[in-house]
Amino acid sequence: METNEKYVRAKKRVENLKAFYIHLMVYVLVNIMLFTINIISDPDNLWFFYPLAGWGIGLTVHGISTLAYGKFGADWEERKIKEYMEEGK
Repeated sequence: METNEKYVRAKKRVENLKAFYIHLMVYVLVNIMLFTINIISDPDNLWFFYPLAGWGIGLTVHGISTLAYGKFGADWEERKIKEYMEEGK
């Protein structure tokens, strides 16, 4: 059963990573489009920075949560539980 549990965890991690990459690509493409619209319509007022920065914060949080999952995921939780159980002997 442990192998099946590892497979489920690995599959979930791959799905999260795929979702992050999709988010990243949409971010890049939409912001290129916003930049282009901004430069064509009103080059003196660079408003495209606002959605770029706001969405960039969200993308950064998504990236940190996705990439840090490997360090703080279920395996980390299990190791910490075992560590604390051994300390309590």
